[in-house]
Order: sequence, then C-alpha cells, then structure tokens
Amino acid sequence: MHAPSPAIVDVVVVSYGSRATLRACVAPLAGAPGVRVTVVDNASPDDALDTIADLDVQVVRTGRNGGFSFGCNHGVAAGDAPYVLFLNPDAQLEDGALDALVAALDADPRVALAAPRILEGDGTLAPSLRRFPTLATTLGQALFLHRLLPSADELIHEPAAYERAHDPEWVSGACMLIRRDVLAALGGMDERFFLYCEDTDVCRRIWDAGHVVRFVPDAVARHVGGVSGDRSALRPVLTASRIAYARKHRGALAARAEAVLIGLGEALHALAKLNRPDARRGHVAAARAALSGAPNPS
Repeated sequence: MHAPSPAIVDVVVVSYGSRATLRACVAPLAGAPGVRVTVVDNASPDDALDTIADLDVQVVRTGRNGGFSFGCNHGVAAGDAPYVLFLNPDAQLEDGALDALVAALDADPRVALAAPRILEGDGTLAPSLRRFPTLATTLGQALFLHRLLPSADELIHEPAAYERAHDPEWVSGACMLIRRDVLAALGGMDERFFLYCEDTDVCRRIWDAGHVVRFVPDAVARHVGGVSGDRSALRPVLTASRIAYARKHRGALAARAEAVLIGLGEALHALAKLNRPDARRGHVAAARAALSGAPNPS
C-alpha cells in the first residue's frame, strides 16, 4: 500500500458563524491530491463543524475567537506544505483554480502571493483588486469622491484590470495562495488585525520584503460574502483595523489623521442613511470608535 503523497497546498479555512456555507467551501478540496484541508474553528457558536464531519479534513479548535489572523496562524501551524491557501468559508474555488494559482507561484520565484478573479454568487465580478490606503483615499471615501474619481477609490473597478495577469498593490483576503517560507519570514499574519486589513497588511509586507503579489484571472473563485456577520455592526472593527494599519505602516501622526477622516466619513454616511436605521447605527458606532482612538479589538 502506497503512502499518501505529501501535501503541496495546505488549505486553511477559518470558521466562525459559517454553518450555511462551510461544506460547499470545503467539500471540493477535501481529499484532493496534494491538498490538505485544515478547518480552524474560532469557538463558533453555530456548530458548523457538524456539516463536514464526514469529510477528509483536519480540524483545529482554538477555544476562543481571537480573530481572523489568529485563526489563520493556527491553521498554518497545523501543516507543512510549501504553499498555503487562505480561503474564506463563504468562498468556493472553481475547477482548475487552485492549479492555476499554484502554477503562478511555480513559474516565477518572485511571486509570493497569488490571487484569483472573484465572482459574486450570481456570477458578476466582485472587485477584489485594491490600491493601498492613503489619507487621500480615506478623504475620498469620506466625501463620496470615490464614486466619481477612480483615483480616489481603493477598489479597482475597471473591468479590463480583471482580464489580465498583473501585479496589483493588494488583493482581497477571501482567497489567496502564499508561499509558506515567505509567510514564515514575515512572522505570519499580524494578529493585531482582528478582522479586516490583515490582507492589506500581508500584501504590504510582501512588497516591502522585495516579493510580488500576482493576480491570476484564469483562476476563479465565487464568494457569497457577508454570511458570517452583520456588516453594519462590524464597521467599528473595520475602523479599528484601518487605524491600526495606518499606525503600523505610516506612523502615529498619519494614524491620528486617518482616525479624524474616518470619523468624518462615518458621520456623513450616517446622515445619508437616516432611512436605514441598522446601517446608520453602524456608521455612528464607527464614527465614535474613530474619534475615541479606535483601539484594536481583542
């Protein structure tokens, strides 16, 4: 009897509130040649692991919800494959997508991270390529200028950008394949980012270390999105992460300016959504978080 071939890719899926989507995410990859799937349960209250109990996956129970980066690091530590795929529990890889991402890393040693084209559940394009945040883009978002001026928006919306392989500044963390040795040299995912901006941060550190982030349009993932939590309620968490990113990469003064601009933007967005109470409450909470200094959640 032959021993199983060593894993080439460790797939890490961090589960929290993911019962509705976890199986569809994991099942196509479980038991695939050269692939080992690790599902990290961050003390999820919904017993999502029951839905994959019959699948060939490794389960890591962290015992607490320490955040997305925390869960990712636990999943990485449970494997030893040269490549690590971080995949959101509400995302699914289409046929051939993982092979295309692996091929991108195999073909060019400069490339440390490869990301697919992401589609929404209905097949429409999900903008997943981004420019690094700056005070100019934060101001643009605050004043709604990003809706008029592409240069004021961190999201890249131009359809042509999603038709060719190239090297964007950063990509959505919903699905990204990274070299294990590069991730280890970077010190793993930064657990100061409880949720949001961990993908911005790891891409920034990859570029700073002299490596490349590559977009691979031939690889396709579908992302249901938003099923793990109320996005309005999470706006203060996003605020905390954006300020933490500014503090880490641009310094204390930039972080203070970022907080003021985010507070302004959230207040203006709250005024624009007076007829949507839940969304308005999220913006108000985010404005308060920004103006109070937005400490990182723990």
